[in-house]
Amino acid sequence: MRIRFGPFTLDLDTRQLTRGTHEIHLAPKAFDLLVALVLDRPKVLSKAELQERLWPATFVAEANLSNLIAEIREALSDSARTPLYIRTAHGFGYAFCADAAVTRPRDPAADSPSCWLEWDGRRLPLSVGEHVIGRDPDVEIRFEQSTVSRRHARLVVTTEGARLEAFASKNGTFLGSERVSAPVQLTDGDAIRVGSVLMTFRVRTSPASEETQLL
Repeated sequence: MRIRFGPFTLDLDTRQLTRGTHEIHLAPKAFDLLVALVLDRPKVLSKAELQERLWPATFVAEANLSNLIAEIREALSDSARTPLYIRTAHGFGYAFCADAAVTRPRDPAADSPSCWLEWDGRRLPLSVGEHVIGRDPDVEIRFEQSTVSRRHARLVVTTEGARLEAFASKNGTFLGSERVSAPVQLTDGDAIRVGSVLMTFRVRTSPASEETQLL
C-alpha cells in the first residue's frame, strides 16, 4: 500500500518516504508514528495511545514522542505554528491534517487482458506481446495446412486490447469476410481466417485492480 499526500509518498511495504524520486530518511519509530497518524486521520491520537503503539508495555519519557514529531516535521518541511501535515492538539496529542490517498498495488494478472483463440475445439491463451501465425516451426501460433504461409499474420496483444496484422500471403488474412490489408483492432467474437484456417478471437477484460481512494 502507498499513501500519497502533497508531494510525498509513504510506501508501507518498502517502509520508504519519498518526495518525487528522492527518498527521505526517517528513523524506524518516526516512520511508524507517521504511518499511525496518516492511517487514523483526521482523528487526534493521544500521547498515551501513541506511546503505547510505539513502545508497548514500556515506560518512556514524553520527550521521546515529541522528538519523533520534530523529526517528521523536519522531513516534511512542516511547521508546528502553521502545520500542513502534523497538527498538535495542545495538552492531548497529535493528528495528521492533510488530504491523503491510498493506492493499492496492481494485481499482476490484471496487466494483460485475458485473450484467447478458439478453433476446432481448442483454445490458445494469448499473453501480452506479439504472436506470429504461420507454418514456420519457430512461430508462436503454428499450423501445418498448406494454405497457411510460413509467416502468415500477426496478433499484437497489449494492455489496451489486440490487433490483427496481415503479412504478404497468397491466400490472405480475413477478419469476417473482409481481407485484412492494414492493422485492425479485434473485439470479442471476431472471426479470423488465415488461409483455410478459421479461428474465433475471444477476450475477457479484467477490471483494473489498482484503486485509489481518500483515506
